[in-house]
Amino acid sequence: MNSKRNMLAYDRSSTGLWVALIFLVSLNLRPAIAAVGPVLAQMGTDLAWGEGVQGVLTAIPLIAFAAVSPLVTFLARRIGIDMSILLALLCIAAGDFARSFGGGVGIWLGTVVFASAIAVGNVLVPVIAKRDYAGHVAMATGVYSGCITAGSATAGLLSAPLAQMWGGWRASLAFWSVPPLVVAVLWALRILHNRKIVVASAAVRNSPSAQSARSQSSHGVFTRVLRRPMTWYVTAFMGLQSSAFYTMSNWMPSISASIGYDASTAGVHLFIFQGIGIFSGLLIPKFMNVRGNQVCAALTASAPMLIAGLGMLLLPHLMPVWAFVGGCAQGASLVVALALIALRGRDSAETVVLSGVAQSFGYLIASLGPLMFGVLVQATGGHHVPLMVFTFVAFLQCVVAVVVGKPSKM
Repeated sequence: MNSKRNMLAYDRSSTGLWVALIFLVSLNLRPAIAAVGPVLAQMGTDLAWGEGVQGVLTAIPLIAFAAVSPLVTFLARRIGIDMSILLALLCIAAGDFARSFGGGVGIWLGTVVFASAIAVGNVLVPVIAKRDYAGHVAMATGVYSGCITAGSATAGLLSAPLAQMWGGWRASLAFWSVPPLVVAVLWALRILHNRKIVVASAAVRNSPSAQSARSQSSHGVFTRVLRRPMTWYVTAFMGLQSSAFYTMSNWMPSISASIGYDASTAGVHLFIFQGIGIFSGLLIPKFMNVRGNQVCAALTASAPMLIAGLGMLLLPHLMPVWAFVGGCAQGASLVVALALIALRGRDSAETVVLSGVAQSFGYLIASLGPLMFGVLVQATGGHHVPLMVFTFVAFLQCVVAVVVGKPSKM
């Protein structure tokens, strides 16, 4: 019991450069997933997989997000927030390695392991950012969202060239097990640093973990949040924008290849799509309070994805343009989705519950995107029908944006 109390006591704000480590953690929350898209066709050829099976593989991380997100609170209560992040980093590295060199079973098992670990980071990184940057929450949210996007974009750009350089997709994907290991070492040093300065009894009583556990223990809060329509509007927005991002992250290289671009160029298109999101994510907060609501921000973030979908359908050879336009949407939409969770929770207890619900059910919705895209490619023999469905989903996001952008009066 005492060891558990001591572990929880380390969950405290750090000082100096230790504080910025959370942004390095954020950089590792997407590369394991984003690196797959540019080499997905190679994997399919090597393993004799059709597009349907490839679609299942790309959907697993999102299903894991949906399944694991509600359980993260229990892990954090058990071993502490900071120790949970350390465990997550180690599991991301282990899962990455197992996916590449664990044989047929390792591909599936490794994907489940690293995706479940990323889910832990998805839930806890915002908590740590708000704790360590209490006076600059908006800035911290924008920076860690940008780091998530930057990590994803870098992996998408380098995946295909690394596969060519190192003789296949296995070594290319395994490379992404190294960065989380490096950050895990630094994070362990941070925990040791906090251990030296912790004030045991006061820290345990007042730590964010203990306060969070007390506030989340009320079933009344959970029930109240579930009954509120706005909860499901926020969840729908989170799910639809995530579906668009992960569908394109996994299938944009295949779309580019189908119209004549080589693998490296297709990887550049994916880099444009993911990289431009860093800048759109930093700009969209300027629209978050137009006329006292978030309709302008939500629509501004959503409409470019609809335009990109129509563009890929009607003028596919302008793929670099549509990658840029779609990238503006995905980066901004992520920041809007995270901001809506904070804005629509009436207090800290509701915000925690809303975050768990929106991420769990939202990622479950999102998992259908890449899965359905792959199944439709295999069923129709091309990308036209899947892109039509994708464009319709982007339209639905625009509709939800109008509803979720208006603060609930209930």
